[in-house]
Amino acid sequence: MRFYDGQNQFYCGVDLHTKRMYLCILDRDGNKRLHRNVRAKPYEFLKAIEGFRDNLVVGVECMFTWYWLSDLCQDESIEFLLGHALYMRAIHGGKKKDDMIDSEKIARLMRGGTFPMGYVYPREMRAPRDLVRRRMFLVRRRSELLQHVQLINQQYNHDPFEKMIKFAANRNVLDRFEGDSARLSVAADLEMVGHYDQLLNQLETNLLRQATRHDPQACSLLRTIPGIGRILSLVLLYEIHTIDRFPNVGDFLSYSRLVTPKQTSDGKVTGQGGSKIGNVHLKWAFGEAVLMMLRYSDEAKAFLKRKEKKHGKSRAMTMLGRKIARAVYYMLKRKEPFDTLTFFAS
Repeated sequence: MRFYDGQNQFYCGVDLHTKRMYLCILDRDGNKRLHRNVRAKPYEFLKAIEGFRDNLVVGVECMFTWYWLSDLCQDESIEFLLGHALYMRAIHGGKKKDDMIDSEKIARLMRGGTFPMGYVYPREMRAPRDLVRRRMFLVRRRSELLQHVQLINQQYNHDPFEKMIKFAANRNVLDRFEGDSARLSVAADLEMVGHYDQLLNQLETNLLRQATRHDPQACSLLRTIPGIGRILSLVLLYEIHTIDRFPNVGDFLSYSRLVTPKQTSDGKVTGQGGSKIGNVHLKWAFGEAVLMMLRYSDEAKAFLKRKEKKHGKSRAMTMLGRKIARAVYYMLKRKEPFDTLTFFAS
């Protein structure tokens, strides 16, 4: 975890909400120079900090409305910090908690060098990243509809579908359902799946066009890994953004939720933690990459079989996921394509 240790003339802590924002500005000596509740509008914010813009740093806890404030600070040449929500435990403790107290705590964390920093994703790639995440949400909804058709088929004890109904050409299955209500339910599900197919096709076309414009080399490198195609490469590209923001491969594995750090006290292991700290989308992507690699690579199957004898299947797949993540890190760092011999050499 990185903490902000910069020295500034003024520190502005912001407890941000959708309609209001509470501001607390401290000087370098810790004196409160402003403590005010204002509307969450650019004009109101700039007016409030007007007399303190000389060597000012603004800090806000990460929540879903931080985009506009980050962009405003960038346009006004004001240093902006995004606080990691799960590490900012200090603002949630105490006997009393409100917006006024929270804003002051954020300011004092920055001044004291204990403000946990999150990554401020650049604005030019922020919308495509959110669109990738939205696509994943829509794919899950589509899968739920297909699963419901399978459940109805099992309810009436029909034979399994001969072909996979996820393909449009194989969805002519209404004749096997006799009741009007059952047939209508299946038809509604399949019609919605058809709408999802059209929508997802439009989203993927748009995302692929933008990805080739943002970082075509990274997309090409990622697709050299067996099993990683267009969609997984998009998820990895937009969730990583730039590999240079990770000082070493350990930081990248931690951010991808592929390590489980131990909690110790007095030399004794007391448990494990941090399972929710990191990027859940990268964790999903590397989990899918493992399954896809096992489908297309005989070397991956042999690797899993060797590790499975000693560690069990679940842990063996986790080890393969970490191995893929390490390969992604060094491929993007060195600008080199995937090398099967090097990957499975150990």
